[in-house]
Amino acid sequence: MALAFAVVVADQLSKTWAVNELTDGRIIHVIWTLQFKLGFNSGMAFSQGEGIGPIIGIIALIAVAVLLVSLRRTGSILSSLGVALVCGGAAGNVIDRLFRGDGWLQGAVVDFIDLQWWPVFNIADAAITVGAVLLLISTFISEFRGTSSDT
Repeated sequence: MALAFAVVVADQLSKTWAVNELTDGRIIHVIWTLQFKLGFNSGMAFSQGEGIGPIIGIIALIAVAVLLVSLRRTGSILSSLGVALVCGGAAGNVIDRLFRGDGWLQGAVVDFIDLQWWPVFNIADAAITVGAVLLLISTFISEFRGTSSDT
């Protein structure tokens, strides 16, 4: 769970930096197509479902709880890393929904990493994506070996 905590800390620190440094439309060009550009997402992935943030927040909290329970049953390091990354990322985005708005789960998620050919995202989103890929790889490895990832 130290990894999940590290993801939350890195995510929240980077979002605080982005909100403080990228206001008024400021864009920081980093390299090639990578730039930092502030955006807010009150929906879900790829800015879909605008305005249903509270529902997404509740689903994320349930997903984190289910993943934490599954973490106790997994024996795979790969799946443990995947769960930690997904939990840390989900928690980072839920924190935005809780504390960056006017009501319970009414906040918008801070996004600022812009590749210009992919939707703008944040460290939490990246952790969720990498974690999900690790969980899929772990599942495929378990199936290939003929064992269940729940053992």
